[in-house]
Amino acid sequence: MTRPSLSHSLISLLRKAGEARNLSSGKQVHANVIVSGLHSDALDVALTAMYALCGDMIVAETLFEKMGTKNSYSWNCMIKGYATNGHPRKAFLWYERMNCEGIPADNFTYPFLFKACSCLSAIKEGRKFHLDARNNGYELNPFVANSILDMYMKCGCLSDARQLFDTMPVRTVVSWNTMISGYFQNGHSEEALMMYDLMKDTAVDCDAVTFVGVLPACSQLKNLQKGKEIHELVDSLGLANVLSVKNCLIDMYAKCGCLKDARHIFDAMAKRDVVSWTALIDGYVQKGEIDNALSLFCEMQISNVRPNSLTLSCLLSGCTSASFSNYGKCIHGFSIRNGLHSDVFVETALIDMYLKSGNLDVGHRLFKNTSRRRTVPWNAIIGGYAQNGLATEAVALFKQMLLEKVEPDRATVVSVLPSYASIADLKQGENMHCHLIKTGFSSAMEISTGLIDVYMKCGSLDSARMLFDGMSKRDVVAWSAIISGYGMHGDGHAAVCLFNQMIESGLDPNKITFTSIIQACSHRGLLEEGLDIFRFMMKNYDRELTADHYACVVDLLARAGRLEEAHELIRGMPFSPNYAVWGALLGGCSLYGDVELGELAAIHLFQMEPENTGNYVLLSNVYAAAGRWEDAERLRGLMRERGLRKSPGCSMIELKRNIACQVANEY
Repeated sequence: MTRPSLSHSLISLLRKAGEARNLSSGKQVHANVIVSGLHSDALDVALTAMYALCGDMIVAETLFEKMGTKNSYSWNCMIKGYATNGHPRKAFLWYERMNCEGIPADNFTYPFLFKACSCLSAIKEGRKFHLDARNNGYELNPFVANSILDMYMKCGCLSDARQLFDTMPVRTVVSWNTMISGYFQNGHSEEALMMYDLMKDTAVDCDAVTFVGVLPACSQLKNLQKGKEIHELVDSLGLANVLSVKNCLIDMYAKCGCLKDARHIFDAMAKRDVVSWTALIDGYVQKGEIDNALSLFCEMQISNVRPNSLTLSCLLSGCTSASFSNYGKCIHGFSIRNGLHSDVFVETALIDMYLKSGNLDVGHRLFKNTSRRRTVPWNAIIGGYAQNGLATEAVALFKQMLLEKVEPDRATVVSVLPSYASIADLKQGENMHCHLIKTGFSSAMEISTGLIDVYMKCGSLDSARMLFDGMSKRDVVAWSAIISGYGMHGDGHAAVCLFNQMIESGLDPNKITFTSIIQACSHRGLLEEGLDIFRFMMKNYDRELTADHYACVVDLLARAGRLEEAHELIRGMPFSPNYAVWGALLGGCSLYGDVELGELAAIHLFQMEPENTGNYVLLSNVYAAAGRWEDAERLRGLMRERGLRKSPGCSMIELKRNIACQVANEY
C-alpha cells in the first residue's frame, strides 16, 4: 500500500473511532500512525478530532498545540469536544481564543456553542453567540438557526425562539420538531399542539420525531381526540412500527384513561423495550388498577426485560395504601437486589410510599440516608409529613432544607404551603410570602392560590383578597380557595358574590367550589341563596353531585330548623347517604331537640361509625334539649362502658416563637 493510500485509510479509521467514541480502537490506530512514521496536517487533525470526540481532551489539546496549520475544522473539533464532554465553559474560552487567532467561525462552530449554552442554561452567552452568528451571516443558516432555537427552548426563552422561528426563510422538519418539543418541555402543551397544527398546513412532512414530540402534549392535556387523530396520521405515514412512536401512543392512551387501546397496541408489538412496559404499568397505576400493574411487572421480568428506576417509581406510587404496602416492601427489596435503591427517583418514591402508608419511621430513616443535596427527596419527606397531619414538622423540614442550602422548586412550595395554613401562624405565613417573592415563586398561579389559603386560615382576609385581586389569571382552584375562606369566616354574602362573579367569568365550578359555597351559605344562614345554588347545580352540573353536597344542603336546612324537609331530601337521594349526611341531620336535631329524627340519624351513624364519640355526644345533646336527662346520662354511661372518650379540645398560642398547646377536659 502506498503511503498516501495508507494515510487515507488511517484517517478513515480515526474518523470511525471518533464517531463511535471508541477510544481504545482510536489509540490502536494512533499507534499504527507512529509505527508507520507517517506525518501530515490531515493526520494531525484526524487524531485531534478522534481524541476530542472520545472525551480525552488532555491528549486532544496536546496534539492541537503541536499542529503546524490549524484550520477552522481543527478549532471546531476542540470546541465540540469540550461542549459535548462536560466542559461547556471551556468551549466558550476556545471560541474566544479562536477569534483572537483570527480564525473565522463557520456554520459548524455555532451549533457546538449553542449546545454548551443549553447545558449551562447560559442565556447571556447564548444571546452573545446569536449576535455573532447574525453579524457573520450565519443566523438564518438552517443548521445554525435550528441550534439557536434549541438553545432558547432549553433555556426557557420561548418568545426568543418564536421570534427567530417566525423570521426563518427555510423551516425544516427539525425546526418544527424543535418548537413542538420545546413548548411541551416548558409546560406549554397547548402551544405544542398549535405548532403541530401549523406544521400540518405546510409542505413539511412529519417524521417520527414530530410524533414523539407532540403525543406527550396530548397525554399532558388528556386530549384523546387529538391523540386519535395523530394515531391515524402515524398509520397513514407508515410509522406505526417505529418503537419510540408506539411507546408514545401507549403512554397517550394510558394517560387519557383508554387502557384497552393502550393494551391493544402493547400486545400487538413485535418488540418491546423497558419504555413500553413502563408506560403501560404507569397507566394501570394512574387508573388505580394496581393488581394489573403488579401482574404486568411480573410478565416484564419473565420476558427478560430489566426494569429501570422509572418502572419501580411508577409501581411504588401505586403501593401507598395499606392494602398494597407489603408489595411496596417487596419492590423495595427488588430495588436493593438490583442496585436501583440509590437512584434518586427510586429513593424519592420509597420515601413517599412509606410515608403515605403511615410508616413514618422507615420513611424518615430512608430520607436520612439519601443525598440531601437534591431537591426531590426533600419534596417527598415534606409532602409526606404534611399529608400525615404533621404540619409543624413539615414546616421545620422546609426551614432545614433552606439552612442546608438546597434550592426548593415549585413542587416543594406547593407541598409545604398547606402546612403553613394548618398552623395558622400569620407571622410565619408573611415570612414565607416574602421568601417566595424574593425567590420569584409568588407569581405562579398555584402558589398564589396556596398563599390565599394561608392568609384565610390565619384570619387575614384583606391580605388574601389583595393577592386574589392581583392575580393576572385565576383558575377554579383559586376561586374555590377565596370562596371557602370567606365562608369559613362567616362572610357568606361575600362568598356568594364571588361565586356569581366566577360564573359570569365563564369558568365552570367544580365539586369543591359547590361544597365551599353551600357550606358558606349554611354557616351564615343564607338558606334561600344556598338552595338556589343547589338547584343551579342539579340543573347544570348534576354529574358533579356527591353525597358531600347533599350533606351540605341537609346541614343548611337543619340549621334553619327545616328538619322534615332535610329528611325528605335524604330519602330522595340518588345514592346511599353517607355518615356526613346523617351527621348533618343529627346536628340539626341537637339544635332543635327533635328526638325522633335524631334517633333515626343516630341509628345509621352508630352502624357506620361505631367508635365515633361525636355521634354519641350529639344524640345525648338531643335528649338534653328535649329534657330527657336520664336518656342523656344513659348514653354517656354507654360511652364509658365501651371505652369511648371524646377527643379533648385543644387551643394553641405562640409564646416566644414557640407554639404552646392547652388541652380542655373531656366534658
